Amino acid sequence: MTRDGRLGVGIIGAGRVGPVLGAALAGAGHAITGISASTDDERERAASILPGAPHLEVPAIVERSELVILAVPDDQLPGLVSGLASLGVWQPGQLVLHTSAAHGVRVLDPARPAGIIPLAVHPALSFTGTSIDLARLREAWCAVTAPSPVLPIAQALVVEMGAEPIVVSEEHRAAYADAIQSASDFSTAIVSQAMGALRDIGVDEPGRVLGAVVRSAVENALRSATVDSIDLAALADRGADAHAEPDPRDDRPDPLDRPDPGAA
Repeated sequence: MTRDGRLGVGIIGAGRVGPVLGAALAGAGHAITGISASTDDERERAASILPGAPHLEVPAIVERSELVILAVPDDQLPGLVSGLASLGVWQPGQLVLHTSAAHGVRVLDPARPAGIIPLAVHPALSFTGTSIDLARLREAWCAVTAPSPVLPIAQALVVEMGAEPIVVSEEHRAAYADAIQSASDFSTAIVSQAMGALRDIGVDEPGRVLGAVVRSAVENALRSATVDSIDLAALADRGADAHAEPDPRDDRPDPLDRPDPGAA
């Protein structure tokens, strides 16, 4: 770490998350030591969001960096950590931060004998992998899990990225991940279904039509203190009923609605 507290930041993974977090930290004055990218799309994304950042092999990034960001899919994270531990590249005092929602810091245990400082930071945000995310990050929260003595370090990094930290304990990390995934999946599915219905009736730009109602409905739900849970199955059944073909027999008059012959 430099004398003014700035870090050399290495990023492993050039998906939608890693380059954006790197750019946010670079904007706070930290230096990007390198980023790994394995596909043409990843290299283009890294070059767009982090222009001038060196593209390096993973071991070289770890060796050069004071803060290593592991922005890889959940199922790849344990193997990556243990594989680098077997190579002996982790360094004493090195900050190692992963971005997985599902994992706390235990997944970093293979690296801890080397003396690393384990941090788990997940931005609760649906990333696009573009510079748009930098603005959205300033309105987002990040779930932070870390050993108590180094928890302030993780919180400070989140603040430097422009977001707000919220502490999630190791044992609650799986429940947190489920909540985030449910919100993301269900919101996407419902909006997609509504857009499809509007297209079916000839609306050319359903996204623009739905934008205001979706944003306001979500904001109202987030502000509500009375909504504890939603019966997703019931909502799905209701949606199916709404799209069901009407029964032609439903148009026949109800015998009980016939006028009474004896009425005046």
